[in-house]
Amino acid sequence: MKKSKLFGGLVLTASLFLAACGNGGTTADSSAAESSSTVAAEPTTVKIGLVSESAVEIWEAVAERLADENIDLEIVKFTDYNQPNIALDNGELDLNAFQHVAFLENYNANNDADLTPIGFTFVSPLGIYSNNYTEYSEIQDGDTIAIPNDVTNGGRALLLLQAIDLITLDNATGTTPTVNDIIENPKNLNIEELDAAQLPRSLEDAGAAVINTNFAVDAGLVPTEDALYLDTDNIQEVLDIYKNVVAARAEDVDNEVYKKVVAAYQTEETKALIAETTANTDIPAWD
Repeated sequence: MKKSKLFGGLVLTASLFLAACGNGGTTADSSAAESSSTVAAEPTTVKIGLVSESAVEIWEAVAERLADENIDLEIVKFTDYNQPNIALDNGELDLNAFQHVAFLENYNANNDADLTPIGFTFVSPLGIYSNNYTEYSEIQDGDTIAIPNDVTNGGRALLLLQAIDLITLDNATGTTPTVNDIIENPKNLNIEELDAAQLPRSLEDAGAAVINTNFAVDAGLVPTEDALYLDTDNIQEVLDIYKNVVAARAEDVDNEVYKKVVAAYQTEETKALIAETTANTDIPAWD
């Protein structure tokens, strides 16, 4: 009750004071408000790590949209798959967007990390390419087939080779088979594991190579035209763990600014750019 009377007294006193000030007081208050409103807040900077040129082009357009929301999206480009998670984990980045769920989970498990998806981006097919053959059935006995040397993309590459009947894998290995899980290799293929970024260059010597779309596109290949086979040709067999994501540290999953970054990406404009920059190869994954 005492608080109510005190509040009422303060309101009454303030009212009388404003009335005594007249128009002069009102003008001063109004001018101060106008002056305050002209001072723009500093933009919030968000650093995001990317790997491919096509991704940079897409996220530059996202950055333009975010500028209207007073968010400065700073793009940091890496040349391989190893560094963006390390940089996010140690705080050099706020977000990254280059990997699928399986790759992220493998990093967390091996590094005692807690990086977490906060939004889907796209599904990027894995394809097998060759400078020597126009059909995968032409691959010869004893040929070298180059695949990514990381656990998740290497496993996915082996599943691709199994899908086109070049090898048979032990079913017990699940989604991350290794070359040691090959139980049948009728063409005696030599499976060579290389850094994913080096795979397009390996086409000069290998019979064929299984290449991630971003590196294929950066090397001038058109996946829908140049690949002998894309694993998304049977999209129903591509697991959800191969959906690419925007990742953050676990403590930032509810960060409102980062949610705006994801929302600015997941738009019709981005869908169009994905189609344009990847020659209609990558498939938006957030719908």
